[in-house]
Parts: sequence; C-alpha cells; structure tokens
Amino acid sequence: MSNFFTDDFQKFSAAAWKQKIQFELNGADYNKTLLTNTSEGITIKPFYHIDEFEKLKIPTTTENYKVCQKIHITLENEANKKAINAINKGTTSLKFICKQKFNIENLFKNLLGKKIEFHFQLEFLSKDFILKLASYLTNEIVYYNIDIIGNLAKTGNWFTTLNNDFENVEKLLATKNLISVNTTIYQNAGANTVQQIAYALAHANEYFTRFGGEIANNIQFNFSIGNNFFFEIAKIRTFRYLYQLLLSEYNISCDAKVFVEPSKISQTNSILNSNEFIISTELISSILSGADTVTNTENNSKLLQDLINKNNLQKIPTGSYYIESITKQLAEKALIIFKDIEKGGGFLKQLKEGIIQRKIKENSIKENLIPLTNKNKVTRKTLIIPITSKRLKNEA
Repeated sequence: MSNFFTDDFQKFSAAAWKQKIQFELNGADYNKTLLTNTSEGITIKPFYHIDEFEKLKIPTTTENYKVCQKIHITLENEANKKAINAINKGTTSLKFICKQKFNIENLFKNLLGKKIEFHFQLEFLSKDFILKLASYLTNEIVYYNIDIIGNLAKTGNWFTTLNNDFENVEKLLATKNLISVNTTIYQNAGANTVQQIAYALAHANEYFTRFGGEIANNIQFNFSIGNNFFFEIAKIRTFRYLYQLLLSEYNISCDAKVFVEPSKISQTNSILNSNEFIISTELISSILSGADTVTNTENNSKLLQDLINKNNLQKIPTGSYYIESITKQLAEKALIIFKDIEKGGGFLKQLKEGIIQRKIKENSIKENLIPLTNKNKVTRKTLIIPITSKRLKNEA
C-alpha cells in the first residue's frame, strides 16, 4: 500500500536542495550566510539530508536511568532522614557528599536492601575507611568515586603525595566501582564541549597507564550537562563512542558508566524560575544522551519520575541527521585534542605544567562565561582550576 502523504512529494538530492537555496539567496554567499561555526569549531548547516548522512555506532545502555538525590553529610541522623524521604518520593539513587569520616551504621539505618544505588563524594582519601565502608555495603550497588587526579585538578594538591595516593588506590582496586573521572571540574571551569570529551578520555587514560586497561569496569564518569540542548546530547554519545576506541587499544570492551548533573556555569544568580527551566532542559538532554544516572533537584523530581517509565528515550536521537552530524564532528575534534595531550606527555603532565588550565581559560574568556558564585552576587571572574595559581605541594 502506498503512502498517500509522502508519495505526493518528489524526492530531491542534497545537491538539488543546496542549488535551490543558493538561487534564493540572490547572489549572497551560501557558506558565509547560512553556515554557523561554533566556538568548538563545529559547523552547523541550514539543512541535513540522507545523502550526506553518516551514522556512528554509539554504545547504549539497556537499563532505565537512575534518579539521584545529592545529600551532604553533616549529622548522620539528619542525612539519613533526608535519604529516606528522597526514597519515599521515588529517588532510586543517592549521592552522599562528605568532608570527613562518618558513622556508617547511623547513616545507613533502614536504607539497605531497597535496590538503591549509592554514590559517594569523599573529600578525603582513607584506605581503611573505604574498606570498612565497602565491607558494610557489600550487598549494595555502590560507586565510591575516588579520583586523585580530579582532586589534584580541583585543589592543586594530592590528598597526601603522588606516590602515596596512587599506592592507596592500587590497594583498593579490588573494591568494585572504586574510581571516578570527574569531568564536572572542567565544564564548570569553562571548558567547551570538545575539550570536556578529550579531557575525560585523557584523564581516564592516566589511570589506564598506571593500573592497566582492565580497570575500565571499575570507573564511573561524572559529567556536567549545560544548556546547549543538542550539543549536550551529542557530548555524552560522542564520549561513549571514543571511549570504546580508547579501550580497544587495551583490548578491553565495556560500557562507560555515566553519571550526570546540571552545570553550575549555565545558571543565573537572580531568577529562580529561569534556573529551574535551565535545569529541566539540562536534565532532559541528559536522559536523551543515554546517561546511566541523572542528578535530581527537588523542584524537578516530578519531571524525572514522569519520564523514567518512558522506554527507550535514549534511542530518540539515533538517526537524527543533525545530532549524528554534531556527534561525528565532536568525535573528530576531541580525538585530535586527546592525541595532542598524549603526544605532550599525558594529561597529568599537562595539568602540572598548566597547559590544560590555560586552554580552559582561553575558552572561558572566548565564550565570556560567568560561573555561579553565590546566590546574591554575580562575578565575571572566570573559574580556573586552582593548580594554575599554586605551586604543587607534596609532589614526591
């Protein structure tokens, strides 16, 4: 049976469309008038056509995404109450942020055995405490997010020393889901989309170089998602694609575990409703990108719960000529940066020399980014990784 709608239209090639557009421009230059070049060097065209369509094979997860609630630990009993309340509202994942050791039993009272995914953001490194925590949570799904390189980038220092930090991580490698590659640092500092992807790969490759590619199953990637809707969808898809290429060099195959949260740099300081709209947009792009875990905010809880039961949301971008085109271009440019970093001695070396920071600062200035500093004050001071202005301590 013919399709009465589409059969009424004559099919035209991409070349024919372009020729028609050029005619309608009345002599204006097609490239200068209708092609847009982004700060990342990505070209956006006025139309996309199947004649020029090239689809990359992007790894995707078959599981529904988890909805995560962040909880800061000051008093364990209070944090426990917040966690239980979040679970009762439909949260399926919890992320505990803590600056010091805590009472494990008090925090997890009535929380175990509920099929909840637990994440930690530990702002300290204690081998004995992590082993104790892992033993207590042995039957739970837990991500410990230990990122000594990320801590160096964020604070300008190791937890103790380079050698001690790596030795402690090595002693903990039997702990499942131990390591994190925290790329939120770079996005919130002003790195563009291409840089974020390249730095995520190079950051991870430092761990592979030290511990071997077989630790890939032990790593979770943390990304911030900005408000450039289609580019943020393409960012995570591009990363998954390139991560597979990187792992193939180590003869390893595994899916990247991706945890996402709304970006700080895209929020305003004065308009709450505007922030909630921005965050909602970022959360939807996170879901469509195929993230495994999406960070919730109290005002966006219902949005995520309404979407979580919609099957195969991450398949929506697949086959979109526009998103596939962005993905391919991002992959090509991120791979160039990644290779340049490796030729330059690796990510850690370039962090120490301030090269990564300089590149981020250049982009931040170029895009005139204004990060969120506090609720009452807007500043134009660009957020730069602290290592740029400090001399490294405890290097040995």
